[in-house]
Amino acid sequence: MISRTWHGMVPLAMKAAFEVYEYETGIKDTLAIKGNCGAYLKVVDQGDYAHFFLCTKWDSWESMVDYAGNEPQIAVTYPEDERYGLISDPIVIIQEVTNSKNPFVLS
Repeated sequence: MISRTWHGMVPLAMKAAFEVYEYETGIKDTLAIKGNCGAYLKVVDQGDYAHFFLCTKWDSWESMVDYAGNEPQIAVTYPEDERYGLISDPIVIIQEVTNSKNPFVLS
């Protein structure tokens, strides 16, 4: 199994709106791809920004590429991102994992 984790941040004033938007775009889109094994969001406030971490789990490299394209290490962006003042990391973290559990919940 493969996990792919993206990070971006928005001004605190845009936090609630961007969270709704993230569920409507990144999470909804990844869950619609055959081979997706989960999509998990963590939001952390720091200073004037809310940091968003989206971890998606995939059953294969091919299913991840179906979502992210031929360069899956590059962040997927959406046309409305700028509206929220999003600062997106251009690179995502891809790694092999042993399960589809939510990585943001301590067990």
